Amino acid sequence: MTILHDLYRHPKAKRRRAGGSGEKPTQQGYVCDLTLLNQERTHRPTSEEARLAMKGRFAETALIADWVEMVFIHFEVDRDLLQEVFPFPLDTYEGKAYVSLVAFTMKRIRPAVGGKATEWMTRPIASHQFLNFRTYVNHRGRTGIFFMKEWLNEKLAVALGPKTFGLPYHFATVDYLRDDTDCAGRVVGEDGEIAFEGTENPRLTPAVPGTLEAFFLERYTAFTAAGRTPQFFRVWHEPWKVGALDRFEMRSQTLLESLREKWTGTARLIDARWSPGVHEVWMGRPHRVR
Repeated sequence: MTILHDLYRHPKAKRRRAGGSGEKPTQQGYVCDLTLLNQERTHRPTSEEARLAMKGRFAETALIADWVEMVFIHFEVDRDLLQEVFPFPLDTYEGKAYVSLVAFTMKRIRPAVGGKATEWMTRPIASHQFLNFRTYVNHRGRTGIFFMKEWLNEKLAVALGPKTFGLPYHFATVDYLRDDTDCAGRVVGEDGEIAFEGTENPRLTPAVPGTLEAFFLERYTAFTAAGRTPQFFRVWHEPWKVGALDRFEMRSQTLLESLREKWTGTARLIDARWSPGVHEVWMGRPHRVR
């Protein structure tokens, strides 16, 4: 019996907990404004460049959180069909377009300032599980991710996300299960479900700059357009360390099929990875796209 079967049998199955980083949040700096935007060419910022870009802007970091127990699932899709339905130019790798599902748990989301004195403000939504569906875009030389749809299991967060950051949040039943070696996930929304399982390879490595893996993972700008003026917000975290998901299998992907767009019929699974996650992630305030 597979670990995914356990999700169907025991939806409240015990989840493996990830430990905290034990570090205090890095404080923002108040130095001269920095920009990485060069409209003459595409620039893919490193983690350190992203940190400096946020640190160099007054009060840029709005929230801090831990993103843990990550699963990244990547698909190649028809570039022209995908571009037809998106408001930003696609960012491609060797001319090919991609979309990704990212399953993870967000923990301890809290205001960037005030420490324990302000942490109570976000306590009702401090920890919950996500499945986000994203593609990769390039707006005037700034590369980032574009959120197509996100499912999460916290109703208050679902209500707040579109109004604050323009995030395309939808409520779903989300169950992620891990044991010593295996992981599985099942996300059930109003239009279908996503179900997957695999075995975590313990060898973790950073993404090498210039590779397809770095193209997927090292992204520090998020674009949104959920029923309002297009926006973006910056993020910063330490570089990802990821491992392969062996014997990975998508058991169901009817949530993707429910989008009923031409490009979904061209989606081809190419890779799946896992990561224990990153801690003390800086999440910037939203800005209008210009």
